[in-house]
Amino acid sequence: MQPEVDIDVQCYHCGQPCEDTTWQDDKPFCCVGCKTVYEILSANDLCDYYTYQQNPGIQLTKSIDESAYDYLNEPAIRQKLLTFNSETFGRVSFYVPTIHCVSCIWLLENLKRLDSGILKSEVNFARKHAVIDFNPEKISLARVASLMASVGYAPAITLDNDEKEKNTSSVFSADKQLIARLAIAGFCFGNVMLFSFPEYLGLEGDDSIKKIFSWLNVLLSIPVLVYADTDYLVSAWKSFKQRQINIDVPIAVGLIALFGRSLWEIVSGYGPGYFDSFTGLVFFLLVGRWFQSKTYQSLAFDRDFKSYFPLAVQRHEGTDWKPVVIYELRKGDEIKIRNMEIVPADSTVLAGEGFMDYSFVTGESKPVKISTGSYVYAGGRLIGLPVTLRVEKEISQSHLTSLWNNAIFKKPQESRYRKIIDKAAQRFTWIVLGIAILTAGYWYLADASQLWLIVTAVLMVACPCALALTTPFTYGNMLRQFGRHGLYLKNADIIERMAAVDALVFDKTGTITHGRKPVVSFTGSLSPVELANIRRLCSFSTHPLSTIISQALSQRGAGHVRDYKEIPARGIEARIGDDSYRVGSAGFTGVEHVADDSAAVVYVAINSAVRGYFQVKTSVRENLQPMIARWNGPVAMLSGDNESDRDRMRSLFGNDAQLLFNQNPHDKLNFISELQQSGKKVMMLGDGLNDSGALKQADVGIAVTDDTGVFTPSCDGILQGEKLPRLDQFINLSKSATTIVKSAFVLSFLYNAVAISFAVTGHLTPLIAAILMPLSSISVVLFTTLSVNFVASQYLKK
Repeated sequence: MQPEVDIDVQCYHCGQPCEDTTWQDDKPFCCVGCKTVYEILSANDLCDYYTYQQNPGIQLTKSIDESAYDYLNEPAIRQKLLTFNSETFGRVSFYVPTIHCVSCIWLLENLKRLDSGILKSEVNFARKHAVIDFNPEKISLARVASLMASVGYAPAITLDNDEKEKNTSSVFSADKQLIARLAIAGFCFGNVMLFSFPEYLGLEGDDSIKKIFSWLNVLLSIPVLVYADTDYLVSAWKSFKQRQINIDVPIAVGLIALFGRSLWEIVSGYGPGYFDSFTGLVFFLLVGRWFQSKTYQSLAFDRDFKSYFPLAVQRHEGTDWKPVVIYELRKGDEIKIRNMEIVPADSTVLAGEGFMDYSFVTGESKPVKISTGSYVYAGGRLIGLPVTLRVEKEISQSHLTSLWNNAIFKKPQESRYRKIIDKAAQRFTWIVLGIAILTAGYWYLADASQLWLIVTAVLMVACPCALALTTPFTYGNMLRQFGRHGLYLKNADIIERMAAVDALVFDKTGTITHGRKPVVSFTGSLSPVELANIRRLCSFSTHPLSTIISQALSQRGAGHVRDYKEIPARGIEARIGDDSYRVGSAGFTGVEHVADDSAAVVYVAINSAVRGYFQVKTSVRENLQPMIARWNGPVAMLSGDNESDRDRMRSLFGNDAQLLFNQNPHDKLNFISELQQSGKKVMMLGDGLNDSGALKQADVGIAVTDDTGVFTPSCDGILQGEKLPRLDQFINLSKSATTIVKSAFVLSFLYNAVAISFAVTGHLTPLIAAILMPLSSISVVLFTTLSVNFVASQYLKK
């Protein structure tokens, strides 16, 4: 008997307080992972976790031949499989075909409880992928695979370099199994109906023939029970063992009850049974599952690498370097990565040296030194002088997107609708089982002959899947619409936060203004060699003004650059030859008398002596004023430049907007924090260079970019510069997405209420219930998809 739950109960395995206690052998566990570890310990004759701690070398998992995975430790194979590899950190992504329910997710994401070498594991349920972070000093890649296999989740490993082909073959394999089950269920269903014709037509005849037909129906139903419906039965059994209830439990109960009742009728001679309903039920359930899988695949909102993601790099073409979008890169291409740019694909360093910041990948900010011949991984950010790389692996933007969604960059806000769905899904199955029991009691008294069919219909027709699919499909399809129109968001949860935004904060340089057709002039005295050196120095930076100056200068013959540094919001410095160069703000270069001009001013100092300044006249992006006028809420503009551009910004933003100049990154962050403390939901738009702190602090941080490869991983989205005038339309569209989610919630609840009421009153057969259950999910998916497409066409007309 399960002990009474106490609020002070501690997990028998890890000692943590139990909020949702799971019991095994009268022992409390805080989660399925802890309970599984306990079961493994027990299987290895270890009395408790303390014994294991005293004997850390003891094999915990069930016996398995680890030699089967020894080949994974070969360097060449590790290089193919690992998406990141260092002495203390490795990352691998495995396709795990046996993932099928929430229990699988729980167990796989708690692998670190089985081996301290596992740092973290995350499961992508839709793609059946598990991403495992591990410490190679404590556990080998072969051991990781063995550990997964030992708990029932053996990875399907292929060394094919074509990731798309690999995923396609994996999906096809799963589809083949489903089709095989569907074929067997369909064959048996058709023949059971054939042998049941005498009963359907009420024909009189030899009873022995009817008995033969009845026993043939039993034989035909056995493959359906032991093979075709195993997904439902296995899922329900695992859920039962873990003392959890999922949606497959009522389905499995209904199927077993229908088969058992039918078998009893034939054995006892009471009647012909319901094997036609049983086999038909399984057949239509599988048809629904197949149709759902095809629908989800066709509407998949997992963005491919060709969707809008404005990450571009310099590629060597002939005798020149030209910017290209990352998905155009191929293995063997030579690319140049500048300071603070992201490496888009696994590569080898051909020339140059510096440091690589892998915090984007591992979450640790300790830079790694690189030099000629070093292997660098996608997602690393360069610190220092530019380096030339050779691409070693085809670009994987899905990999970069997954890095962008690293937990260390996530914001604390939790999806309100996800919490509602989670609570509803947890209680739904218990409610359905309760209704089924009450229905059985009523029909047992009213008409016992109808009891089994009606109870089965109740168990079949109720489905929380439609409710669970509402939010991901609405926001997921909205992600696709945003991507098609130049706004690439990190994940679907950002849309919910966008819908709540009521205050906008803009950066100026690179956001409000842009560098297309700039006018650049220089006041001062510099030799052609010094101008060539400044051109080279500015080419190392990705700041918009540095890029403009570098492109405006044509002098050649620059010297060797060393000791390069870039200080955000201040400038860049380096030694070229025997001279020290500084290019940047007045304070950074030691200017006492600031130039009075409406253009952006960039000063030059050589050996601490100010030699002049560049005036960069940039233009304001077109059609911003109508967008700002349409916005009904607070607006602010923050700039690190001086107030020389105040009049132009005032004419753009109007008299009600706050315009703040000479703002450093810390000032911008504080301004947004103060707005939030006043109750505002803030969207910050910046260039992603000097605004990373502000973008992270904002409820929604958007990096505005044109053709640069630099963005901050702490931002929530990337907006193509020319699409900035549509910002208010994107926000309104996100509000419409929230309305669609609410409408789909209502639709789902109405379906379940109406369907269950028909089933309880005996107006719904199990076969119709089996057809309606997947149709409810598909109807919600179609409703959300069509609604999103319609509102997007209205808001985002060309």
